[in-house]
Amino acid sequence: MAAAQGRFSDGADGVDGAKESSVPLPFRRAVDGLRKARLRSGIEIDPTKPPQRLAPYAYALEAAVVDGEDDLADGRLILLHDPAGHDAWQGTFRLVTLVRAELEPEMAADPLLPEVCWSWLTGALEARGLAYGEPGGTVTRAGSYYFGGLGDRPPATQIEIRASWTPREGVGGVPDTSAHLAAWCELLCQIAGLPPAGPAEGAPGVVSLPQRRGPHHP
Repeated sequence: MAAAQGRFSDGADGVDGAKESSVPLPFRRAVDGLRKARLRSGIEIDPTKPPQRLAPYAYALEAAVVDGEDDLADGRLILLHDPAGHDAWQGTFRLVTLVRAELEPEMAADPLLPEVCWSWLTGALEARGLAYGEPGGTVTRAGSYYFGGLGDRPPATQIEIRASWTPREGVGGVPDTSAHLAAWCELLCQIAGLPPAGPAEGAPGVVSLPQRRGPHHP
């Protein structure tokens, strides 16, 4: 697992005191919260380049649920911040995600699958008592059928969740990004077919993101 470095969306190269001091303190603290999150084992998570135009400041992580050499599910989580606020967000922070996995045939055939997948996201947030607003997203189920030289492969069904929500800000205008990341990882595990995590924080099998001194510019 690589250290979570962080990247801002302003395209600056390198980090120095002046540049880092120009980054809003609430955003720096929110990124620190992501780095300090305690996550389930079996999740590999790394920083990745965030989008450039969605917000003045952005930080992105990509993750996969792994079993040996197999990826059971993968996804991306992006933290956006606009100090001036955003009408559509109803806040200054926004979390945006993409999660996807290949499904077992029995699950793929369930007509309630989209509603269930969406409830995994909202349920994971609510299970941690997280306040959030303006949720929105899509759940897409797509089937693949193989022909010709690939005709011996069985049909496959993929599920994809695209979602975003506004994490409510706490002390100092900073949302609890650590808890939001843990909830998102629980969604990733559920779509991968793993059972819910145990209730004990810091129990064996729980890992933390490596930490660095401060956010990185790309």
